[in-house]
Amino acid sequence: MDASRARRHGPPRPSGKSVATYFDHFAAAVTAWAGSSIAFGLAVAVVAAWAVTGPVFGYSETWQLVINTGTTIVTFLMVFLIQQSQNKNDRALHLKIDDLLIALKDADEDLVDAERLDEDRLVALAAALTAHAKRMARDKRRRLTDERKGQAREEGGRVAMKTARRRAAGGGSAAKRQAAGPSAARSRLRPKGRAREP
Repeated sequence: MDASRARRHGPPRPSGKSVATYFDHFAAAVTAWAGSSIAFGLAVAVVAAWAVTGPVFGYSETWQLVINTGTTIVTFLMVFLIQQSQNKNDRALHLKIDDLLIALKDADEDLVDAERLDEDRLVALAAALTAHAKRMARDKRRRLTDERKGQAREEGGRVAMKTARRRAAGGGSAAKRQAAGPSAARSRLRPKGRAREP
């Protein structure tokens, strides 16, 4: 178990934390906080306070420059933090998908590290996957149609057998009536309450 895990995850990394590790944790924390309701409420409060102080400063250029400069700096820094967190999430997601593809028996190995392919190769791969999916759908519909036809044939055979049995039973009764002769027919037509003459 440990050997296979080592092969999949590579050699162990040193325990010391680098600057990239601290930046990674910082970016993840800031990104999570920026998407919270507290951050949104704080941003709304800042914009409301800035708007209220407009008459105090006479809507001067300095008053406008404060909000413009502040939002520009925050947006500029947040772009890098969000992009770093997004890149890490994408790499983790690709690793999970690659692990699933490797574990599957009939998976296409060309899909592993597909995000590293160029645009033309991705378009060709997407077209091949689409054609494969359509082919599988046609095969599935064909199998379902064949199964329904087989069930219909079996049902028709059962109905035909039942009909043949009814006809055979009806033919036997008619033969028995013919063998009994006219005396049986007269006995059926004779009234029950009338006594037989000597």
